[in-house]
Amino acid sequence: MVKKAPRRTAERILEVTLDLFNRFGEPNVSTTLISAELGISPGNLYYHYPAKDELINALFDRFEKSLNDLLNAGDDVRDVEDAWFFMHTLFERIWEFRFLYRDLNDLLSKNHRLETHFQAVLKNKTRAVRALLAGMVRGGAVSIDAREIEPTAHSMVVVLTYWLSYEYVRDPRHALEPGNAQQALMRGAHHTLHLLAPYLEPGQRTHLLTLAGAYRNDT
Repeated sequence: MVKKAPRRTAERILEVTLDLFNRFGEPNVSTTLISAELGISPGNLYYHYPAKDELINALFDRFEKSLNDLLNAGDDVRDVEDAWFFMHTLFERIWEFRFLYRDLNDLLSKNHRLETHFQAVLKNKTRAVRALLAGMVRGGAVSIDAREIEPTAHSMVVVLTYWLSYEYVRDPRHALEPGNAQQALMRGAHHTLHLLAPYLEPGQRTHLLTLAGAYRNDT
């Protein structure tokens, strides 16, 4: 049997760990369970990741990089169509690493690195939403008093950050299962963008309602 390269083993460990964290929640997944799922010895796991926090940090690094790359696209949003695509893609990225949001308060309370880095994530989200609002103003899709931009941006970031927690509370046994992803993501995008409804030009407001119409009965 050909041995896998250490780099591939480390990659596989992260893939399986992410799946287990997403399925069961990080606090409910031990390194023993991860080893068993991989079919490797605990010693092999510890060789690559000597502590559970190192697994969490490695996954968070991937999430943070991919999220920041996506947030830069907020500068290109000009109308509801752009905003809907941006928001749905953003929720997809959050869903991919949903264990971070499901167990966010617990993770921050015991991992100082995540505590500081997640503050940077919030700042980057807020910057991206401000850019989105500014672009929609320039594109004529939104009319908003400059004094309302900051609180509106923060409100949208709150929904972005805690939407999956809300979904989980609604249905703890099923909400975060893969089969429910599309409905959860569409509801999240709809409710985040609905905060803009009072400021949208009439045609843009109608378009937002049309985009969200198929999911309104599930909210």
